[in-house]
This record gives sequence, C-alpha cells and structure tokens, in this order.
Amino acid sequence: MKQFVCLVLLGWLFVSVKAQTSLCISTEKTTSLVFPFAILHVDRGTQSVLVQTVKESPTILLVKAAAKGFPETNLSVVTEDGSIYSFMVCYESNPAEWVYYLPVIKKAALATYANGILDNPGTLHGIKDHSWDMLAKVSGIYIKDDVVYYHLSIRNESPVDYDIDILRFYIRDKKKGKRTAIQENDCKPLYVAGNISQVKANSTSSIVVALDKLTIPDAKYLAVQVMEKNGGRHLLMKVGNKKIMKAIILPDLK
Repeated sequence: MKQFVCLVLLGWLFVSVKAQTSLCISTEKTTSLVFPFAILHVDRGTQSVLVQTVKESPTILLVKAAAKGFPETNLSVVTEDGSIYSFMVCYESNPAEWVYYLPVIKKAALATYANGILDNPGTLHGIKDHSWDMLAKVSGIYIKDDVVYYHLSIRNESPVDYDIDILRFYIRDKKKGKRTAIQENDCKPLYVAGNISQVKANSTSSIVVALDKLTIPDAKYLAVQVMEKNGGRHLLMKVGNKKIMKAIILPDLK
C-alpha cells in the first residue's frame, strides 16, 4: 500500500498541464490568487507586475501593479501537482475581482495519478490472456474522484517486437442470444499513460488507462482488447463488476 502511494506522489513532478484566465490588477489594492496546491514557481512577463507568496499559506499569491496603464502582459504559476496556471494580465483602476480561487486542473490530476501508478507492483490476479508468447493482464484497478485507473501489463516473451494497433475498452454481453447481435459499447479513455505503441521482444510494457467510473450489469463485462498491427497475436481480457468493486482508493494529492 505504501509503495503505490509513494509512486503516485513522485509522479507529480513530471506532469505539466496549462490553464489560462484573465487577470486585472491595480496599483491601489492587492489581488489574491488562491491555488489548490502549494506554489512552486512564479514567472512575470514584466516588472510592472508585483508578486509575493505568503510564507504561512503557500497556496496564496499576492499580485499588484507597479505602475498604472502598463501594456497587457502575462503571469505563469507552477503548482505542486505539476499544473501550470497562465494568466493574461491587464491594468484596471478598479477591478471587479480581488480574490480568485483557482480550481484543480482535472487533466493534471489524471496525469499525476496515471503516471504514478505505472511502476506499481501487481495488486490483482486472474484477469489475463495469452497468445503466441504474448501475455497481457490487468495487474491493478484503482479509483479516485469518479475515475477508475486500469493498470495493464503486457509481456512479450518472443523474439519478435509487438506493435500495438488497437487498445480498446468496451462493455460487452457475456452471451449472445439466438437471433440477437452482441452489443458493444465503447468506453473512451480520459487519459492514457505509458507506451501504447510497441512492446519490444523479451520485454514488458506497463500502461495505465483512466476511465469514467462505471459498474457493469451481471450479464455484461468490461472487455480490454489489445490488437497487434499486421499480426494475429490479439489479446482480450474480461473484467467483471466484482473486480471493479475491489478497486484500491488512491490518496488525495497534497
């Protein structure tokens, strides 16, 4: 448990996602920017923008204009979760907003969790498929904030590289009734981490796919399909609702 938590936390430093907004400031009053995570770095487009962090509250940045009527410029703030907040800054003698509460950038959080899980040891058994010296398995299922992270491990034990053509998640019927076509509903990934192009000969690749939270009816399963480009070593893993309900809860980002 401690190991995968540490790996998630280490992933923060390798994610960079941007969010942009407009910011109007004055020489007379101070504007406060309140971020969801501690501030690591601040970059000003010009010295006409004055900034100061608050030692007692590392999530707050104080901003003020050094001169009236300066040309529009920019301000960038990097926070502890790896997000980059970018502001277009202008002068206004009496701004309508004095305090800005900045939201968590969802994609940054997705990337942080997914990349943090990549090197985790396996926590799940029994969901696998193999074909011609290729072995694929779902080695872990995690959940946080209505997002489920599926940790996949693909092992190539052959001397031939495995080029991935399709990595697909979809809901499928367990049985096909007479005169009834099998229903398949695709699940669009929110984020994918890891190498999804190729598994080298005699090596293993780790992939983490983030999907919206879902539960599966008894008559269906979640299919995880990996298909080889210009080849026939196709793999299919079947995830039932019972496994999803045992997903490991990930810690909060702090």
